[in-house]
Amino acid sequence: MTDYTTGDTTGDTNVLIAGAGPTGLTLAVELARRGIDHRLVERAPEPSAGSKGKGLQPRTLEILDDLGVIGRVLATAAPYPPLRVRVGRVPLYQGRMHRRAAASEAVPYPTVLMHPQWRTEEVLRERLAELGGKVEHGAELTGFEQDADGVTARLGTGATVRARYLVAADGGRSPVRKALGIGFAGETREEERMMLGDVRVDGLDRDHIHVWLRPGKGMLALYPMAGTGTFQLLAPLRPGVEPDLTRAGFQRVFTERSMQGRARVTELLWSSLYRVNIRLADRYRAGRVFLAGDAAHVHSPAGGQGLNTGVQDAYNLGWKLARALSGAPGALLDTYEEERRPVAARVLGLSTDLHDRRTFRRDEETYQLRLGYRGGTLARAGGDRVPDGPVRLAGGRRARMFDLLRGPHFTLLSPDPAPAVPAGPPVRAYAPAAPYGGRRHTLIRPDGYVGIATDSAEELAGYLALV
Repeated sequence: MTDYTTGDTTGDTNVLIAGAGPTGLTLAVELARRGIDHRLVERAPEPSAGSKGKGLQPRTLEILDDLGVIGRVLATAAPYPPLRVRVGRVPLYQGRMHRRAAASEAVPYPTVLMHPQWRTEEVLRERLAELGGKVEHGAELTGFEQDADGVTARLGTGATVRARYLVAADGGRSPVRKALGIGFAGETREEERMMLGDVRVDGLDRDHIHVWLRPGKGMLALYPMAGTGTFQLLAPLRPGVEPDLTRAGFQRVFTERSMQGRARVTELLWSSLYRVNIRLADRYRAGRVFLAGDAAHVHSPAGGQGLNTGVQDAYNLGWKLARALSGAPGALLDTYEEERRPVAARVLGLSTDLHDRRTFRRDEETYQLRLGYRGGTLARAGGDRVPDGPVRLAGGRRARMFDLLRGPHFTLLSPDPAPAVPAGPPVRAYAPAAPYGGRRHTLIRPDGYVGIATDSAEELAGYLALV
């Protein structure tokens, strides 16, 4: 095994991850905390600076809790401020995108938090470093071949890497997906483009999301990025218009659409031309290669689903790769596509509907807490997300459910767990004071979903043999 801390860049690894956005970083953290050797390569020479995906959904916040970074996120994240929609100085609407909700025992993170993507990536990079991992920037995956035993990949640095598995988290234009010939069905709406930038603005309060609508000119929105002094500026473009992505260009659009003479765009930190893409990969797996995040699905920005769905792809795939590399049946990896592709299809439909209706309002459908895997291979009378809350254990001990689940293990709630746990997957067993959910044995997967709920020790043992 090559020691990659010595500077060697050619050698064997278990998992090669292409792309160090939120999806690739989440997967790397998942593997690192399980002690699975991996490499995370990224074509860009340095970390991205853009706010891009700025909303963290409640389910994603639960995942970040499990990964050990929720404190760092909450230190700077904040709920979305109220919307203020105007034509010039004339108010049209004021309200909130998300319903205000208090934390409950079952849902500790009840609403969407604003957290710019560059900072989400920064937090995950820090966690990866604590676990002994790193991002190899300036190392583009330029080609690969696979065989029955693994993947041989070539990097732009001239290095060759041999890996047991390759995961493409390399974005909507994924070269890996294209090389595999996997279809990416859907549409690119060339007529729906927008200027996107991180800007500093003088003369504009940070207590609102500012939206202006000017007939004949278009819409303009500025989101005050939580924990920063910047705004994310979005300005849809009319068909055929070529945008000026300079500070002066953003200033002209701001003045034209807001009709505000006093406010000024003083600095442009990052910019992009965004096109609406709505696509879903035909397959998530080809042999020893997997697609995750935008490489597998791209969304309209409405509802903040893209980044969050990618993080959950990685959260689902990470424990399965670790188990397969530790001797679990190879069929376990087939459940990644079985579980995650239907979720992406559903979420794509939701975000597209919100986009087409041009509505600002969001509700629990976008929070991803209701998504699950019922009816799948790994859902035996289960498949639902396990809520947080107090748990009474035998002997009078009290615990919090998320404290029991936190970590890379399976969690078994059973009055007689010891005889039911065979050698194999890591299982932490607890004896509840009363049957959890009314069944004698409830096994919770490492990603926080019920795997099996049964009164039969034999059925439990059979399930554990699958994973």
